[in-house]
Amino acid sequence: MSPIELGLTLLAIFLLLFLVLGGLAVFFMVKLGRKAAVKARDTATRLSAHVNAMGTGEAAEVERLRLDLRREVGLTRQGIEQAQRQGWGLGELPEVFAELTRQADIQDTQLGMYAAQRRTSPYVDHVTLERLREHQAKLTAICARIRADLMSAQMHHATSGIDELGTRTDLELEARRRTVDPLDEIDELYRRAMQDKHDPPVS
Repeated sequence: MSPIELGLTLLAIFLLLFLVLGGLAVFFMVKLGRKAAVKARDTATRLSAHVNAMGTGEAAEVERLRLDLRREVGLTRQGIEQAQRQGWGLGELPEVFAELTRQADIQDTQLGMYAAQRRTSPYVDHVTLERLREHQAKLTAICARIRADLMSAQMHHATSGIDELGTRTDLELEARRRTVDPLDEIDELYRRAMQDKHDPPVS
C-alpha cells in the first residue's frame, strides 16, 4: 500500500470515528434536553399550581385540592418506602398504593382541567365540582388509612424492640448483682478470721 493510500485510509477511519462520536454526543444531548424539558415542565406546572392556589374562587379551591392530594400521596409513598427499607411485611399494600397513585393522577388531571376551564369560563358545572370533591375526599381518606396502618405497624415494631431491650437489661442487671468478686470473699474471710482471733469464744 502506497503512502498516499495509507494516509487516505487513516483519514477515512479518523472521519468515521469523528462522525460516530459526534452522533453519540448529539444523541445524549437530545436525551438530556428531553429530560430537562420534562423536569422544567413539571416544575412550571407545580409552580403555577401553587400560584393559582393562592387566589380566591372555585378555580383556586380546585388548585388547593390538587396540592392537598399530591401532598397526601407523597406522604403515603414515603411511609411505604420506609417500611420496605426496614423489611416489614406489607403484603399487597404496594400494589394497592400503585393503583391509588394511578387514580390520584387521573384525579389530578381532572382537577387541573376543571380549574383551567373555570378560570376562562364564567359558567360553572356544580355537579362535576361536587363529584371531584367526593373523589378527592375518598382518595385522601385512603391515604390517611394507609399511613395510620403503617404508623400502627411501626409502633408495634418499636414496642417489641423496647420490650426486648427492657428484658435484656433486667437480665444483665440481675446477672451483675449475682456475681461476687472472689477478692471480696477473701477479704471477708480474712476479716472474720481476724475478728475470731481477737474475740476468743467464751467458755
